[in-house]
Amino acid sequence: MNRKKFLKTAGTGGLALSFAPQFLWAENSILTSATDYKLTILHTNDQHSRIEPFDETYTRNPNQGGFARRAALIQQIRQEEKNILLLDSGDVFQGTPYFNFFGGELEFKLMSMMGYDASTMGNHEFDNGLEGFKKALPQAKFPFLCSNYDFKNTLLDGLTKPYKIFNKNGIRIGIFGLGIELQGLVGKKQYGETIYLDPVEIAQHYTRFLKEDKRCDLVICLSHLGYEYPNQPEKISDRILASKTEHLDLILGGHTHTFLKEPQSVQNSSGRTVIINQVGWAGLLLGRLDFFFDHNKKIQNISWRNQVIDHQITA
Repeated sequence: MNRKKFLKTAGTGGLALSFAPQFLWAENSILTSATDYKLTILHTNDQHSRIEPFDETYTRNPNQGGFARRAALIQQIRQEEKNILLLDSGDVFQGTPYFNFFGGELEFKLMSMMGYDASTMGNHEFDNGLEGFKKALPQAKFPFLCSNYDFKNTLLDGLTKPYKIFNKNGIRIGIFGLGIELQGLVGKKQYGETIYLDPVEIAQHYTRFLKEDKRCDLVICLSHLGYEYPNQPEKISDRILASKTEHLDLILGGHTHTFLKEPQSVQNSSGRTVIINQVGWAGLLLGRLDFFFDHNKKIQNISWRNQVIDHQITA
């Protein structure tokens, strides 16, 4: 993707939620109307060990990205907003000599310093095998949410969680994570006796559990399934997941390195709206969605901004 096209993917806007199952484009002035609760969600995906910005001579994304710049932007947003969740959708590992040398420990340490709240596992988290992931894991001061990987017969048993509930100023947010099928994508030696569970069935279970049993106001899936597969229409993707489940509010995606121009909306199995967002790869963008709730903790509207990480951010 060249710079001109890349910049077109970044932007800002708003979505006004009607309880008819659709979103309407709204002026920013609507989004500043009085609401009782606000939640800011920041997210990344497919970082691929891109600690440093791309070089200025790089033809595709010159002088863009970089962990230090992202950290500076996140710190700035934390000074402006009270209720923030910082999330990642997998493939933190693999792509630069930093991973080859440190095995993922540096990436996890830096993400912990930025204050990440949760991540899910991508297929590249298995690149150094289960042993390699376990070795790096102590540097991650945040949980890995893996709902459809059963690790009970592996050395990762008990080291990940199927879900986590956050409370931000009275808003309850339930988050779970879904990973892609490993067979045929990752060597058997790398994932061992890990059992892959059907993501739609697992999502149905956890969304119902989080929304009805745990009374969460917002249910989020950290997905490494991929946004969509036009040439493989039966392959489970974020769009299919959204359409086949009932209680899901937001999917933060990864795997396909998709630069969405804006968050997408899909009708779920009961005709309500699920929002999907994905911000490409390599930390070139920081995704942002602001949810506004009324006094009953019902979503009233959503604003969004996928911000470019470049030299204009002073690290």
